[in-house]
Amino acid sequence: MSSKVFITGIGIISAIGNNVEETLSSLQKGESGIGKLDNFSSRHRDHLAVGEIKESDDLLKTRCGVSQTSRYSRTSLLGMIAAKEAMLNAGIIDISQFRTGIVSATSVGGMGVAENHFLEYLDPDDDNKFLDYINTLDCSDSTEQIAAHLGITDYLSTISTACSSSANAIMFGARLIKHGIVDRVIAGGTDSLSRFTINGFMSLKILDEQPCKPFDASRNGLNLGEGAGYVVLESEAAAKGKNILCELSGYGNANDAYHQTSSSPQGKGALAAMQKAFVVSGLSPDKIDYINAHGTGTEINDLSEGLALRQLFGDKIPHFSSTKAYTGHTLAAAGGIEAVFSILALQHKLVFPNLNFNTPITELEMIPAQSLIKGVQINHVLSNSFGFGGNTSSLLFSKITA
Repeated sequence: MSSKVFITGIGIISAIGNNVEETLSSLQKGESGIGKLDNFSSRHRDHLAVGEIKESDDLLKTRCGVSQTSRYSRTSLLGMIAAKEAMLNAGIIDISQFRTGIVSATSVGGMGVAENHFLEYLDPDDDNKFLDYINTLDCSDSTEQIAAHLGITDYLSTISTACSSSANAIMFGARLIKHGIVDRVIAGGTDSLSRFTINGFMSLKILDEQPCKPFDASRNGLNLGEGAGYVVLESEAAAKGKNILCELSGYGNANDAYHQTSSSPQGKGALAAMQKAFVVSGLSPDKIDYINAHGTGTEINDLSEGLALRQLFGDKIPHFSSTKAYTGHTLAAAGGIEAVFSILALQHKLVFPNLNFNTPITELEMIPAQSLIKGVQINHVLSNSFGFGGNTSSLLFSKITA
């Protein structure tokens, strides 16, 4: 059994970059990927602000090296790209050298494909020629596709807990390693934009038609986004002699069970998740140098998370920001994408700005980072991912010290 879990590789694709290098450049330049919807039609297309990856499914298939006639969902393709980059970044050539698993998260699954063929599927006179497309709807389909692309057969698992999904995937992957079930896990999440999610969030009336403004007094909702983010988790034995990016030092999950879609007004679930992460890590809150906040830009979430941060850190809240004004809220992929952001912050001594912020929330009087902060000593980063149903998760990433 491994007492520590190290991260040796990262991979990402989102509205601000097709890989880690492009992503870091956009984060440093303050370049947001929020814009208009282009890749498919929607009644909201002309006025909706989203974090869309400006590549067609055909182009993504080319990048993945699969046939243009193959029936992959966009969710699967995005996951294949990011997970492959993470594996290559970790220097993994022989997948069979260690027991390797994949824990992948998604909420959309293949909905973006299935919604285009649903009526044909229901037609009793149709010969079900669209059945293969409908089968991509299952969330586990994307995990199986990514695993096959990477050659992983030892352990496969899919997690779908709304917006905390890929944070939970990373947490679960670490526990698999610590309990000796596998030696290495590719963990994270992937989600694509679809009419189903756009219309669903529209019905909740929490979408902002302009670029979102996390933690701002005039915040008016979130921007949906798409993308994938994965990390390679390895045991001490598997990581020996490798370039270790950081340690996954702590993690915690809680559920306040307050409401189907709203956070506890007092931030009870968020506070409990962060507290659990500190217990696992053995760290105290005063050791945190940067917080990558969940920060969706909705009225309830930002106030709830802010109150939880106040309860945990008091008046000594470290540098914090939400990066969702860069990418949009990528749902189940958010925790994986922001895990990559957190690791980049550790590696490059950076605090990323909270774009579009102007005025602090009256009840909080908390001011996030408003511009890129360079050269700051960052040893520990806290990353929050909070989902529907009150499922809240926090991850702690720590710099490796000699």
